[in-house]
Formats: sequence, structure tokens, C-alpha cells
Amino acid sequence: MEMMMDRDEISLKELVQIVWRQRLMIVLVTAASAVLVGFIAWMLPNKYTATVVFTPVSSSSGGSRLGGLASQVGGLAAIAGLSMGEDSNKAESSAVLQSQALTTRYIQQNDLLPVLFADRWDARNKQWLASKAAQPTLWTGNEAFEKIRKMTDDKKTGILTLSITWTDPHMAAKWANDLLKMTNDYLREKAILESERHIEYLKEQAAATDVAQLRTAIYSVLESEIKNIMLAKGPGDYALKVIDPAVAPERATTPKRVLWALGGLVGGFALSLLIVFIRTTWRNGSPR
Repeated sequence: MEMMMDRDEISLKELVQIVWRQRLMIVLVTAASAVLVGFIAWMLPNKYTATVVFTPVSSSSGGSRLGGLASQVGGLAAIAGLSMGEDSNKAESSAVLQSQALTTRYIQQNDLLPVLFADRWDARNKQWLASKAAQPTLWTGNEAFEKIRKMTDDKKTGILTLSITWTDPHMAAKWANDLLKMTNDYLREKAILESERHIEYLKEQAAATDVAQLRTAIYSVLESEIKNIMLAKGPGDYALKVIDPAVAPERATTPKRVLWALGGLVGGFALSLLIVFIRTTWRNGSPR
């Protein structure tokens, strides 16, 4: 047992001696790795993250009243397509904001494909550099947008954040704010069209019944739908309430050049040790 411990101790000393003898090579490899990784990080473009903070507007104020009428109207509200959920608009608002349809429409309306794929676009001649088959489409544009867009949800407070990361800070802030506005406009128009459809249906049902109690309940729901239209046509935010709009950031979020350089330093040191041990093992194992 003592002999084995002595061998281990000698082996460890030998390894330390090997590293010390190869210290110049280790320093050179480590420094070269740090410089190379740092140069790569320096050549990467700066990217800025613009964030807009918002919260879905709760429908609880109207939902409780409609819920109280549900027992009077029975299946009428369900047939008409009326929502009785307290916060049924929350999930829909978040889903629309991240939907492919909304993103595709925004890319198309603002002609963002040449911006998202600037490396394939000839700005001087206003044409794509790639062949027609390799040109980006709205589908690939939506894929690219998903990579620069991030949505976070604070379950405790119900506050959401939408972040856009791009090389132009002003453009990132504009895109984030525009997407919120487009979502609000879309849901506003959708709510108006649905309420108008509900009103027409409720009028037909009121005219077709002679039961006074049922007719009173129908008119109550009808009044709520008219109020919904008035609310949707009003000024300000509709489905998504902006708490803190996005502004153009002055500091880049990526790349973290110092972290890149430190990573290159550590990685270069590990690589140099690996080279030393491989060379030593190969020399000791080669025939003399």
C-alpha cells in the first residue's frame, strides 16, 4: 500500500514538472485562444434588446354580470357565442400577440424581409442576391422574427413583457411597440364584429319569444353587447394595457465581449493542458 502511495505521489510530481517545463507553450496557447475568441466577439455586431411591459385587460367587470344572467338566458349565450369567462380575453390576447398570422402581417405591411435578411438583399439595386428559389418568404421571415422575439409572463403579478433583440435599437423599440398596437387594433376590430353579430342574433331571439322574463334577460345581454362596442371604439388601449412602452436602449445586450474573452482564456488553458498531456503520453508510449 505504501509503495502505491509513493508511486502516485511521484506521478503527480512528474505531471507538475511536465506542466512547468511546457509553461511557455501553455501561456502561448492560452493567450492565442483568448485573443482569437476576443477578436471574434469584437467582430460580432452589437444587438440591443427593447422591452415593453404590459398586462392584459381583465374582463372580470363585465364577466360577473353576464355570468349572473347565464342562469336566466340558459343556452342562449353559448349559442350566440358570448363569453362568460372572467378572464377569457387574457389567454387570447397573449396568443394573438405571438401568433404567426399577426407577425406575418406585420412583416408584410412594413416590408421587413429585406431588413431581416439584409445579407441576401442588394439595397442599391433593390433586389435579392439569391436565386428566386432561395429568396426568403413570409414563412421564413416569421421564423426569423420568432428568434428575436421573447415573451415572459410573471404568474404572480400577471404582468407580461415583450422583448425584441435587434442590431438597431430604435428599430427594436419600434417593433415591440408596433406589435402591441397591432394586437390591440386586431382584438378591437374582432370584438366589434363579434358584438355586432351577437346583437343581431339577440334581436332575432327577442322578437321570436313571448316570454317576458326571457325577453328581459335577452335585452340585458343586448345592453352589455352595446356597451362592449362602445368600449371597443373608445380611445386608449383595449385588450392589452401598456404599462411601460419600449424605448431604444443605449447599451448593447450582446455580445458580452469580456465574458467571451474570459471563456477563451479558460478554454485555451484547458486546451494547452490537453495538448501537453497527449504529447507526453505519446512520447512515453512510443518505442525508443
